[in-house]
Amino acid sequence: MQISFSGGRTSAYMLHEILVANDGLPDNAVVTFANTGREMPETLDFVHDCATQWDIPIVWLEYDRPDGKAGYKVVGENSASRNGEPFEILINQKKYLPNIAARFCTTELKILPMKRYLTKELGWKKWTACVGIRADEHHRAKTDSKDRWTYWYPLLDAGVSKLDVNKFWSDSWFDLKLDNAAGSTPKGNCDFCFLKSEATLAAMAKQHPERAEWWVRMEKERGSTFRKGRDMNHFVDFVQRQSDWIFDEQGFFCQTDDGECTG
Repeated sequence: MQISFSGGRTSAYMLHEILVANDGLPDNAVVTFANTGREMPETLDFVHDCATQWDIPIVWLEYDRPDGKAGYKVVGENSASRNGEPFEILINQKKYLPNIAARFCTTELKILPMKRYLTKELGWKKWTACVGIRADEHHRAKTDSKDRWTYWYPLLDAGVSKLDVNKFWSDSWFDLKLDNAAGSTPKGNCDFCFLKSEATLAAMAKQHPERAEWWVRMEKERGSTFRKGRDMNHFVDFVQRQSDWIFDEQGFFCQTDDGECTG
């Protein structure tokens, strides 16, 4: 069984419950975390904390192209990329940016590196992919993969909701040090992901403008944008020039996202 750990609260809760139910990590289970290089530092710290606090191994993986072919590399907290290096390698190979119509980043940066590790490093032929999707987000669950693995959603099967996850972490002795907005983590996954709502990205641009620099550079180098009609450089500049009141004005920024990264 492959336990897919995204670095967020829900998948960490799922991992914890598996450990409790089995009195530790089962011998036939491997916990994997795929780093894109654009996660917030707090996410990487949290992955390390979970491994340390629960005394379990977590395999950190990154997309790579050794010898010019798609592959992976195993990293750790200290050696993990922190400035989008795996993502940039992928973009340079594709020669275009991922977008709403071509969301190749999750598959290429997360799902396939984990698959390559399990098949090439461990020699697995078939396995169960354990994914942290709750009962209140059942619409995100896929029924089959058409690949080597079958999906299992233990939190969905157990009827676990956002409230259950929130309670667990509010009672925990450690937590992900990113804002918890009614059970969601706006700064989770890639920092300026084009799937996030305009309101979330505006808040990021206001609080962490330096983290937008990579996204601005990628758009300039490719001569295109991650999101049609939204130039990241202009967007960040616009947000930086606004007064604080616009962040409290309901509807000033669109609050609708386009789905979540499921890696």
